[in-house]
Amino acid sequence: MDVSAPAVERLREHVGRSLFRRVAGPSGPENRARIHDTPGPRWFGPDRPIRRVHGDASMFIGGLSALLLQSLHPLAMAAVAAHSGYRGDPWGRLQRTSTFLAVTTYGTAEDAERAVARVRAVHQQVTGFTGEGAAYRAGDPHLLGWVHAAEVDSFLRAHQRFGAAPLDGAGCDGYLRDTAEVAAALGVVDPPRDRAALVERLAAYRPELRAAREAREAARFLLLRPPLPAAALGPYAVLAANAVAMLPPWGRELLGLPCPALLERACVRPAGRVLTAGIRWAMPPRPPAR
Repeated sequence: MDVSAPAVERLREHVGRSLFRRVAGPSGPENRARIHDTPGPRWFGPDRPIRRVHGDASMFIGGLSALLLQSLHPLAMAAVAAHSGYRGDPWGRLQRTSTFLAVTTYGTAEDAERAVARVRAVHQQVTGFTGEGAAYRAGDPHLLGWVHAAEVDSFLRAHQRFGAAPLDGAGCDGYLRDTAEVAAALGVVDPPRDRAALVERLAAYRPELRAAREAREAARFLLLRPPLPAAALGPYAVLAANAVAMLPPWGRELLGLPCPALLERACVRPAGRVLTAGIRWAMPPRPPAR
């Protein structure tokens, strides 16, 4: 008998609980039970691509990459810098975002509708001006469209590179159709529903994008000064390097974050595969509710 098996299982449970606590917060277990175990119709069935993507460990890399990419719109980043509290409460912001994704992806339709209504109500209160005097509104459909496009592009890129079961072409388009339903409920006008539309939408935003001071400060905070214990800094460095490598080349250029192709292929990407495999081992996907 392998006497080390119980110790390995205890290690897996400890790492899994620690990761889940960081991502989901102190109310995570109760939220998870409500989201997955409450009976009722869902927005998305168990075979939908959105469930596969959002339940995979690749979301750790895709999520950080999405934040970096989203920061390149000066109006969107000004709203985040002034109202989100990402510096003072970065884990709280992460936990609220992850809970929203979980509710809309796996929760009952009623719970998902309530979550969307809460976010829309918050967006209506977020207004202001950039340092250059440009006005912004978090509920502006145009800004919401950028945030959505950057998010789903990053999530899908990460899943196709690091996911346990990458999607085929039809699955990628299916994922974009699924996420478009959530985006439309949040107020995005005509969200992209296939890969061609997503490429076109991202290109349409390019003239508006630049690395404003707030974006550069956010990148330094996210990549160089994460609020983590020393033991977690090594794995986080791997996550951060892969989040940067996942950015479109023009995104890395705007943020001044080079990632040489040889270094990426030889070191960064293999380390990312090991990291996501380790997260997947510690946090196995929850089986779908009956």
